[in-house]
Amino acid sequence: MDPKPPSDIPAIRVVMMPRDTNPQGTIFGGVLMSLIDQAAFIESMRQAPHRYVTVSMETIEFKQPVLVGDVLSLWAHTERVGRTSVRVRVDVRASRRGSTSEIDVTSGVATLVAVDANGTPVPVASEWTA
Repeated sequence: MDPKPPSDIPAIRVVMMPRDTNPQGTIFGGVLMSLIDQAAFIESMRQAPHRYVTVSMETIEFKQPVLVGDVLSLWAHTERVGRTSVRVRVDVRASRRGSTSEIDVTSGVATLVAVDANGTPVPVASEWTA
């Protein structure tokens, strides 16, 4: 199955808040990883409306710190659709207060597997994608 073309809008946009900061005053890496996971799920749902579980996250590289007040845009793109899995790349960009440009802050690749109500893998291709 060929993945649907990339969306021209971000999967998620969110303002970073003080509750998400570490002792250095920047946003915890785990918060960013959670957002990457959510964006990958949203992109997987674009391919076919199943339940999905994340089986791996790889290649996460933190390039720039994220600050309180940054508006993050998470851009998700399906790299591959397998029989039961979807591999999604997520790029995270930040708009800083007082700036009109965005900076690349991190990226990651997640693999999600389509599952049924019992957690058993099911084919991604279905009546929705045929």
